[in-house]
Amino acid sequence: MGSPDGNALEVLVGRLLTRRGLTLAVAESCTGGLIGHRITNIPGSSVYYQGSITAYSYDVKELLLHVRHDSLYHYGAVSEQTARDMARGVQRAFRSDIGLAVTGIAGPDGGTPEKPVGLVYVALAAPDGAWVERHMWSGSRRENKARSAEAALDLLRRYLEGQL
Repeated sequence: MGSPDGNALEVLVGRLLTRRGLTLAVAESCTGGLIGHRITNIPGSSVYYQGSITAYSYDVKELLLHVRHDSLYHYGAVSEQTARDMARGVQRAFRSDIGLAVTGIAGPDGGTPEKPVGLVYVALAAPDGAWVERHMWSGSRRENKARSAEAALDLLRRYLEGQL
């Protein structure tokens, strides 16, 4: 994962973004910057990648990403609503064509019966709409972070290939 060998997801989405002349910004919570790390491992990513915000706290989600206060406190940080707000917020903050976001519970602590460890939402906001996907992982913290980053990049790939 992450090697620029022509098959890696971040290489593919980079090519697709470049070909279409689109820009990307990322909002990360449970992945802690891993998506941005993977994207910037690719030479030339500055053509399409505008930056990211790692928003771990409620305050940062509200202040920098403009996640609605009622979404955070009614649905929680790990929810479809918050993921969508994060994607739209980072898209607006960077004035990018596409906003990509991830929020979840990487573990090993922090889960509840309603929102167990491994629950993750990935979201994408674009001029033509917004999409959110729910995932449930069962690995270690590192594995859950890696799977979440992969899921977010795959959502981006599918959008760019017209599969959403």
